[in-house]
Amino acid sequence: MTPDGDVVAMAVREHGLSTPRAGWAEHDAESVWWADFTAICRELSAAAPVRIGGVGVSGIGPCLLPCDSGGTPLRPAILYGIDTRATAQIHEIDARYGPDEILQRCGSRLTSQAVGPKVAWLRQSEPEVYARTSRIFMASSWLVHRLTGEYVLDHHSASQCTPLYDPVAHGWIRQWCDDVARGIELPRLLWPGEIAGVVTAGSAAVTGIPAGTPVIAGTIDAWTEAVSVGVTAPGDLMLMYGSTMFIVQVLARRQVSPALWSTVGVEPGSYDFAAGMATSGSITDWLRRLTGAGFDALTAAARDAGRGADGLLMLPYFAGERTPLFDPDARGLIAGLTLRHEPGHLYRAALEGTAFGVRHNLEAMRDAGAPPARMVAVGGGTSGGLWTQIVSDVLQQPQQICERTVGAAYGDARLVAAAVGVAGTEGWNPVVTRIEPDPGAAGVYDALYADYRALYESTADIAHRLAARQRG
Repeated sequence: MTPDGDVVAMAVREHGLSTPRAGWAEHDAESVWWADFTAICRELSAAAPVRIGGVGVSGIGPCLLPCDSGGTPLRPAILYGIDTRATAQIHEIDARYGPDEILQRCGSRLTSQAVGPKVAWLRQSEPEVYARTSRIFMASSWLVHRLTGEYVLDHHSASQCTPLYDPVAHGWIRQWCDDVARGIELPRLLWPGEIAGVVTAGSAAVTGIPAGTPVIAGTIDAWTEAVSVGVTAPGDLMLMYGSTMFIVQVLARRQVSPALWSTVGVEPGSYDFAAGMATSGSITDWLRRLTGAGFDALTAAARDAGRGADGLLMLPYFAGERTPLFDPDARGLIAGLTLRHEPGHLYRAALEGTAFGVRHNLEAMRDAGAPPARMVAVGGGTSGGLWTQIVSDVLQQPQQICERTVGAAYGDARLVAAAVGVAGTEGWNPVVTRIEPDPGAAGVYDALYADYRALYESTADIAHRLAARQRG
């Protein structure tokens, strides 16, 4: 990026997800995170017309990468809420500390999203790995460590390490850390936009980034994606259309809800509500692979299918569900199938099912006393126009789309620009599109949404039994 927010060059590397067992989701840090990162850095460094002023890194999270004292990974990283292996540890920690005490002190319930139970799982299930673990990282903090040698974590990411972090005191809860993460050195805490260190000579040699270049602490990708579209004021809400649907809303003050995640924000002293579905775009990709049709063809067919997909209703819980259900054993369901239905109907039902999931989460925010004042859409799913229109029609709320939907990397650059003082970031990414809801869609979607909520309640027990069978 230039200091004025113009994109000079982009580089992309695609990678997959490792699911060695049902309920597990992992990445290999060396072959995925570091190899892809260094390849991207070399490509971008070669394209930079002038000296690089600073580097920002964001990454998937919250996740757990156990390492030795030198930062060498000891096993693949355990990923965020789609990895549900630590269910037993959640129950154990809840029983020990009390779920209400954890919620009030840490801001969130213990769920598959939290890092603390995954640390406990590692200690109980892989004791030989835990015995060698000296430090724990997330994707962004590990890349910062590789670049600078510094062992840091940003406050926002730390606030998703429940029950290890106090979001009011902005520090580690030593008593609970000594219990859950005993023997592990916890990282120094910084705000995402603070400079963590500078690129070392060794990292410069493999990345092409000049030694001495400042590197900020960075944070979890969804939060820098919110920064990328200017979601920074109280009442602003980001709706991220990606492989999962993720929501970040900036709060005027700290609030707590048992149906949502309450975190510290990107800016010092700020707080957010966050919500996340376990799947969304990953379902559309599944349908693409299943049918052999391209996204453009499926989108056109879904548009032709019309509202309600000719009587189809999908529960998009293909990897369990995060907020507001917090049900890792929820499962996907397509109701109403007949021989008349074609791929376009299925695709439409998937888009509408994820829109109903968004509505469920926004209702939880309203119930918590935090209705959004402005909604900004971002991510690959904003292209094409159909998905965003369906969501606005289901919500009966407008969405704004900014000029650039590059995503988290753009937010990283915006934080770097502020950190190194090269330019202000006002006007970097103006709103260029506004998606208005169609009032004529309200009746159809209100009725379908009621059925959507009832369908989960009436089939949850069966889904749980099937999930148990899937785990063997």
